[in-house]
Amino acid sequence: MTQHRTWKEVKILLALGFPIMLTQLAQASMGFVDTLIAGQYSTLDLAAVALGSSIWLPIYLAATGILMATTPLVAFASGSQTTHGVLSIFRQGLWVALALGILSVLILNSTTWILDFMRVEPSLATKTKEYLHAISWGFPALLLYQLLRSYFEGLGKTRPAMRIAFLALLLNIPLNYIFVFGKMGFPELGAAGCGWASALVMWVMLALGTTAIKRNPQLKLPEETEPCWIDFHALFNYLKLGIPMGFAILIETSMFSVIALLLAPLGTLVVAAHQITMTFSGLIFMIPLSIAMACTIRIGQLTGAKKPKEAWFSAKAGILVTTSIALLTSVVIWLLATHIAQIFTTEQYLIELAASLLLIAALFEISDALQVTAAGALRGYKDTTIPLVIVFIAYWVIGLPLGYVLSLTDIILPAMGAAGFWYGLVIGLSVSAILLMIRLRRVAKHACI
Repeated sequence: MTQHRTWKEVKILLALGFPIMLTQLAQASMGFVDTLIAGQYSTLDLAAVALGSSIWLPIYLAATGILMATTPLVAFASGSQTTHGVLSIFRQGLWVALALGILSVLILNSTTWILDFMRVEPSLATKTKEYLHAISWGFPALLLYQLLRSYFEGLGKTRPAMRIAFLALLLNIPLNYIFVFGKMGFPELGAAGCGWASALVMWVMLALGTTAIKRNPQLKLPEETEPCWIDFHALFNYLKLGIPMGFAILIETSMFSVIALLLAPLGTLVVAAHQITMTFSGLIFMIPLSIAMACTIRIGQLTGAKKPKEAWFSAKAGILVTTSIALLTSVVIWLLATHIAQIFTTEQYLIELAASLLLIAALFEISDALQVTAAGALRGYKDTTIPLVIVFIAYWVIGLPLGYVLSLTDIILPAMGAAGFWYGLVIGLSVSAILLMIRLRRVAKHACI
C-alpha cells in the first residue's frame, strides 16, 4: 500500500516537474543562441553579450525569485478553494512585476559606472551598453510574463509555460540572425541585435501568456467580487515571502560570479575548466530544480487543502526522486568525465583539468539536489526567511571562504587551484542540505500538529 502510494505521488511530481524542466531548458537555450550567433559575428560582440549577460542575469534571477512567491501563494489559495485569494495574489504580483520591470530598465541603462569600475576597454564597453540598452526594453514584459508563469504553475498547470518557452526559442533563433547580421532590410546591429531580438521575444512571450490566460478556461482568473486593486496586507505577505527567495537566488548566483573572478589570476585554462564544469553541472541541475518546483506546487496545494500529512509525504517523495536521480547522474559523470570534457574542447590539458573538476562535481550533484528539493518543499510551506539565512551561511560563511583557503592558500593543504573552490562548494552545499532537511522536517511536523 505504501509503495503504491509512493509511486502515485512520484508520478504526480514527475507530471508537474517534467514540463518545468523542458521550460527551463528552453529558456536557457535562448542564452546559448545569443552567445552562438554573437560569436559567429565577431569576438568583440561575443564578449559584449557575455559581459552584458553577467550584469542583467543576476538582476533577472533576483526579480524572478521575488515573483516566484506567486506559485506557493496561488497553490495554497487554489488548494483551499479561495478564488478571491487567487485574484488578490495575482493583482499584488502585477504591482510587484511592474515595479521590478521599471527598476530593471533604469538599472540596465545606467551601467557606465559598473563598466568603468571593471576597467572595460572603451570599444567593449560601448558594445555592452548597446546590448544592455536593447534588452532592457524587454524586461517589463519578461517580468510580467514571469508572474503569469508562476500563476499557471501555482494552479498546477505547467504545460502552457513549456509551450510558450519552446515557441520563444524557435522565434529567437531567426530574429537573432536577422538583427545581428542585418538581413531582410534590417540594419546590421551586432551584439545590440541580440538584445533587440531577446526584447522582442520577451514581449511575444507576454502576449502568448496573456492569450492563454484569456482563452484557456483552466487558467482564467476568478471573477471580480470586490473591486480592490491594492491590498496592502496581501502585498506585504507577498513581499515577505518573495524577497527572501529573490535574495537567496542572488546569493547563489553572485557566489559563482565571485569564484570566477577569484580564479581569473590562475589563467585562462583554469577559468575555462571551471566554466565547462559549471555549464554541465548547471544543465544537470535543471532536473532536481524542476522536481523542487513541482514540490512547491504540490505542497502548497495540499497545505491549502488542509492535508498536512499528505504534504509531508509529498516532500519525502520529492526527496526520494531527486536523490535517486542525483545518484544516477553522479555515477554517469564519474564514469564519463573525460568524454564530457571532450564535448567542450579538444585541448588535452584543458580536458584533463575539466575532467578532474567534473569528478568533484559528481559529489556536488548529490548535495545540490538534496538542498534544492528541501528549499522547494519549504517554499510550498511558505517558509523562506530561515532558508535564506541557511543558504547565506552555507555559501558565504562556509563554502566560499573554505573554497578560497583550499584553492589559493597553503593554510590547510597546498593550494589546490580551481578544485579547492569545488571542494568548498561540496562542503557548503552539504551543510545547506543538512540544515534545510532539518528545517523541512520541523516545519512539516509542526504543520501536522
